[in-house]
Amino acid sequence: MHLLYHWRSDNYRRDRRFGFGFHLNQNSPAMKEAGPGESVWAFTRRRDGLYALAAELVVRAVTLNSPNYRYGRFRVWGDLGRSRYFDVDAPRNNAEPLIRRALSVRAEADVLGRSFQGHAAVRPLTAEDHRVLSAFARDLPHTRAAGIFAEDEFEARLLFGERARTRLIEESGERRDVRMQYLYETVDVTRARRNVETLHELYDGRCQICEFDPYARYAVRLCNGHHIEWLSRGGDDVLDNMALLCPNHHAAVHKDDAVFDYATLTFAFSNGRREGIRLNRHLERAA
Repeated sequence: MHLLYHWRSDNYRRDRRFGFGFHLNQNSPAMKEAGPGESVWAFTRRRDGLYALAAELVVRAVTLNSPNYRYGRFRVWGDLGRSRYFDVDAPRNNAEPLIRRALSVRAEADVLGRSFQGHAAVRPLTAEDHRVLSAFARDLPHTRAAGIFAEDEFEARLLFGERARTRLIEESGERRDVRMQYLYETVDVTRARRNVETLHELYDGRCQICEFDPYARYAVRLCNGHHIEWLSRGGDDVLDNMALLCPNHHAAVHKDDAVFDYATLTFAFSNGRREGIRLNRHLERAA
């Protein structure tokens, strides 16, 4: 089922500041109705008061977040190649008449956003609604504020500073500065390194998926602290957002953008393969 989501303007501006994450967290049970390949359309209020179409997330998967996750119980993972973020300030991007009169959703409040509050922030759409939105969005310009950076490189810059050779350095000056500001404003570098040390202590340096023990074989520590919701997408640097993975599994998860479901403590890859956590002393399952 396709869905329509009201993206509160304060949350939208916060997310836009550092680049969108191509995922959506929400408490509404309607999130469970979105299937792979279907769309979650998002609209938000512009600074001039008009409501604009902000994004189309093409669903890759819907999973549960960790218990008590502050941004919502459900997560939609958007397909990185097919999802789009629109320029909300484009002159023709006034979506309010469309939402009120051309879609099947009820939106009768004087202020449009008030019709989309609480669980009602996410509404089911018909196939015809989806067609109408697709036609409206066909010629909308995309925003340059949407960008994903390679998380393994992002983490390397955090852990190793200027010694890490990453593509972040190759970004244009303005974008590089914004990402570096995000990294160092939101993540405590000392705590980040301490979290990785804690994971190594919990699991004796072994991969939580395959139980590979590099220290027993090579007398060196090779496993990496992986952030389940990437730091570069706004993920928190806390233990319940981390897993200790061997280099092979870490690279595979990043390369494939494998989704993680706290209901099963499992990474799901795009080819249908699932890799479950075998060693676990810190991740809590979602009910």
